[in-house]
Amino acid sequence: MGCPVMRRLRQSAEWRLVFGAIWQAHRPLAALWTGLLVLRALLPPALAISMGVLVSAVKAGRPLGGPLVLLGIVFIAFQALSPLHSELSRTLAAVVTNFLNDRLMRASVGPQGMAHLEDPALADDFTLARDFDIGVTGPSLIFSMSFVANGLVEIASGAVGGLILFAYHWWAPFFVCAGWLSTHVLLRESAVWREWRSAEVMEHQRHADYAYRIAVDAPAAKELRLFGLGGWATNRFATRRRRLLDMSLEAMRLRERSVVWTMLVILAGNGLFFWALATDAAAGRVSLGAGIVFAQTAVGASALAFGEFDWWFRTAAQPVPVVESLEGAMQEVGGLASGTASAHGMPAQEILFRSVRFTYETNEQPVLDGLDLAIPAGTSMAIVGQNGAGKTTLAKLLCRFYDPQDGAIEVDGVDIRDLELTEWRSRVAAVFQDYVKYERPLRENVAPAGAPDDVILRSLEDAGARDLADLDTILSRQYAGGTDLSGGQWQRVALARAICALHLGAGVVILDEPTAQLDVRGEAEIFDRILQATKGKTTILVSHRFSTVRHADRIAVVEAGRVVELGSHEELMALGGRYRTMFELQAGRFAEPEEEQGEVLV
Repeated sequence: MGCPVMRRLRQSAEWRLVFGAIWQAHRPLAALWTGLLVLRALLPPALAISMGVLVSAVKAGRPLGGPLVLLGIVFIAFQALSPLHSELSRTLAAVVTNFLNDRLMRASVGPQGMAHLEDPALADDFTLARDFDIGVTGPSLIFSMSFVANGLVEIASGAVGGLILFAYHWWAPFFVCAGWLSTHVLLRESAVWREWRSAEVMEHQRHADYAYRIAVDAPAAKELRLFGLGGWATNRFATRRRRLLDMSLEAMRLRERSVVWTMLVILAGNGLFFWALATDAAAGRVSLGAGIVFAQTAVGASALAFGEFDWWFRTAAQPVPVVESLEGAMQEVGGLASGTASAHGMPAQEILFRSVRFTYETNEQPVLDGLDLAIPAGTSMAIVGQNGAGKTTLAKLLCRFYDPQDGAIEVDGVDIRDLELTEWRSRVAAVFQDYVKYERPLRENVAPAGAPDDVILRSLEDAGARDLADLDTILSRQYAGGTDLSGGQWQRVALARAICALHLGAGVVILDEPTAQLDVRGEAEIFDRILQATKGKTTILVSHRFSTVRHADRIAVVEAGRVVELGSHEELMALGGRYRTMFELQAGRFAEPEEEQGEVLV
């Protein structure tokens, strides 16, 4: 079972940092850092001893060369090792920071699903773990580590001094060291903020983090200036951070009773020791040199007392247990078990949604509620409906980012959960509303995993993006020779990415609002291009615009998580239901320009 105190100690953030993270991050650096810590801890007692030796030599009339050399070596070591240890601490802290960030990245991308990235129960810890090294949630580990090193040196030095006091009397170290160590018990609760992961603190931290990010990130820069929100963002950040500071200071305010008891314990233990030492020295029972060693060692034991060290140690160590806990929690929430059935050549017959029900963790009402839909292989299916109808969720389930709570998605009669996950996803190409803009060359934006240039150029041509830039041009102005694209141009690049995957062998393409940033002319053109480029492939077009999907083989109208109408454009128009109403409502706005120009815009 073990000692309860030791169990609590091993579970503490401080223990996990010093005896876990630094050794896992870089064992040689950790060994060197620990070795210097031990060496520095021995120097104060060594200084006391060397001073005692020198005084004894002077009193006895012995040669002073040896004692002075010893004192000089200790003094030089004092001056040299401290800055060296500080620099090594910062280096080790940088390595540990990278190690923790790497673990967090692996914890984030490791689970095959996505629920762990959207789970509110993990959001606060995720924020703390993600931002601990940029100084928003507290001083960074790189800044804190030298303070931690100095604090550990002082405590270890005080402990070594306590051992030396055994040479005077067996009780001496207990009286002296216990007095100074009592401060950690009597004052710690008042001085170390233990509420840093409470709900209230996390709420303030989340708001402060949000305000900080919109102030420093480029995407919000335009609206921040246009609407005069710069002051709001900075004030919001300052207010929330000030409240966090006030809470911290309130928690760290020293209690009068604790201070009184602490002073009494320290005065009693040290008073008794120095009274006894003075008495023995006056009576000749302790030599002058030994008396200097014992007195100086007892003074040095004050390093055992509570100081800033506890706060710095807690601050530096707090990301470690958070990152460690997220590794397991994220896998538990976002993990999806892979099947073993081969997905090669799928779908060859159909994709079937059978009584699918799905609810997000943060929702009370299901997003999909008994949805039934069959998509024949090699055909195009448009999924239309108002915002919030469940269209995007349907696409995410087909990519198997989540599993439905009820019902099943079957591909050629095989439950998608029984398919080998990586192989199935290699069969799917998708463009989502929140597609990624990679700050990489155009070539890598179209084919992140690589593809021949002729395939990339063909994909750009199919997406109407052939002349955007050279393939080697980085798509960001933050790089020399780089460029940026408009929203519509970026959308075409994202479409080219999906089309390229089809050219490389994918069998299903999902396009979730693929033309949201294009005008109606561009939208009509892109849909025609998509249907041409994906001819013979299973194509799913998700849109809330009824007017631009009429060329799809079939159209499913989704409402409240269910398919309420299904058929071709002509069949649904003849039905005279929701599709026709929404189609005429949306397309009617463009009827007059269409008649005037003699063009089909929708």
